[in-house]
Amino acid sequence: MRKQEIDYILTRMLDAYGNVSDLNVTVGKPFQVETSGQLATVEVDPPFDELTPFQTEIFALNLINGDRRLTEILVKEGSCDLAYALPGKARFRVNIFSQRNMYSVVCRKLETKIPTIHDLNLPKAFVKMTEERNGIIFVTGATGSGKSTSLAAVLNSVNESRAVHVVTLEDPVEFSHPHKKATFNQRELGQDFDEFSSGLRAALRQAPKIILVGEMRDRETVEIGLSAAETGHLVLSTLHTVTAGQAIERILGMFTIEEERQIRMRLAGTIRWIVCQRLLPKVGGGRVAAFDVIGSNLRVRDVILHGETEGKTFYDIQEASRAFGMMTFDMYIVELYEKGLISEENALSYATRKAVVGRGIDQVKSKRGESTTDISDLEMAT
Repeated sequence: MRKQEIDYILTRMLDAYGNVSDLNVTVGKPFQVETSGQLATVEVDPPFDELTPFQTEIFALNLINGDRRLTEILVKEGSCDLAYALPGKARFRVNIFSQRNMYSVVCRKLETKIPTIHDLNLPKAFVKMTEERNGIIFVTGATGSGKSTSLAAVLNSVNESRAVHVVTLEDPVEFSHPHKKATFNQRELGQDFDEFSSGLRAALRQAPKIILVGEMRDRETVEIGLSAAETGHLVLSTLHTVTAGQAIERILGMFTIEEERQIRMRLAGTIRWIVCQRLLPKVGGGRVAAFDVIGSNLRVRDVILHGETEGKTFYDIQEASRAFGMMTFDMYIVELYEKGLISEENALSYATRKAVVGRGIDQVKSKRGESTTDISDLEMAT
């Protein structure tokens, strides 16, 4: 395959279905795309019923385009990340990886239009994030849950309202922010800096007010991020966790037990917001986001300092602090069900605590005058 053929196939895959999020190239399968959370086969001419190891390797090498650094990373680590542009059509975040000595490729389609907080229907907490002047904000969740998109919306809001210098460290650059009120310098891993830790250390000498770190991958990056937050910068970053509360444990896990107390104190003083995201199947097709939000108050800081105990957990605080913009996944899921956006089955399957969501669904049904039980025809024993 030549580059022109690669571009033709990518174009065909993009146009095959609506709402395409990922392109999948795997040995033994035809070309596939993920649309609304489901994989679907794409027919191309000439047909590829089952891709061979040679075909996927050639496909991968064309995307790498002779880049020595990426080739070395792929051989040494078994996978590599890069950006690929389809002129006039789309940009992709690409991951090439080895599996059973064969190569597979997944291309995540990047949106060209920078989203707004209103467009994404994000919780009010995201509006409050744009008003923060220092500290750390974490947006967490699984891969593909929309973390980068939400952060792009926050930065877009800052760009429209504040004349500040913003430095982003990304792998790769996903949304290209134009200069509006803010001044943006967007740096890409591999091209502009070699590691997030070194890029973040350099950013402290570049006089930014806001720093976006694509991902906090190691303790050195976390330490420098904490230092940046403590010296008056606003640091935005992502982590891979299942709930917002788990972000604290994820960070503490990067340090030794002897360092835990000090790190807890630094986190308690710098964390402003932690938001976790999940994408749920939407009624009628597509997906809808659910959010788990923790803000910063005395009770939250106390739990960060001393850890969660019976009756004093992040979940308890979130339930009691709705007026301050906090919420649990379960609260948000019940709201989505009440609006008719998700089914009862999906509401329960994605719940953190099924009993809580079950009670919430029963309350919604009661308001609607619907039955909350399948039991019927009961008679009093005589």
